[in-house]
Amino acid sequence: MAHIQFHSVSPFLATEDLPTTLAFYLDKLGFALAWEWGEPTELAAVCRDEVELTLASRADAKPGGISRLYLHIDGIDSYHAQLQSAGVGITVAIADRPYGMRDFSVTDPAGNVLCFGQALPQPMSAAEAV
Repeated sequence: MAHIQFHSVSPFLATEDLPTTLAFYLDKLGFALAWEWGEPTELAAVCRDEVELTLASRADAKPGGISRLYLHIDGIDSYHAQLQSAGVGITVAIADRPYGMRDFSVTDPAGNVLCFGQALPQPMSAAEAV
């Protein structure tokens, strides 16, 4: 049997105003433009490290509601401070959560919710401490 391995995911986020949404990801969130397609542009992908998001303004790409993404990152406090300095509205305040993550959320101009989270250090068990 052949080995099956998933490598990455590139979700599509719908927007009715691609130029505004694209500028938000590039100028505010610190993503880089990977590619654009169409004349005028109907699709554009933005990347940051190993994460790629596709922004879609095509009528056939629009879902019935908003999308919610949870992005696992390192340096959460620094990134949070960068976004605040860039004037990004934080929709859910940064905090340590009971599910073992430190996270916060922002909403893009199209209404898509991006949650950024970093795993909290786990306490050592008694067996590990010995």
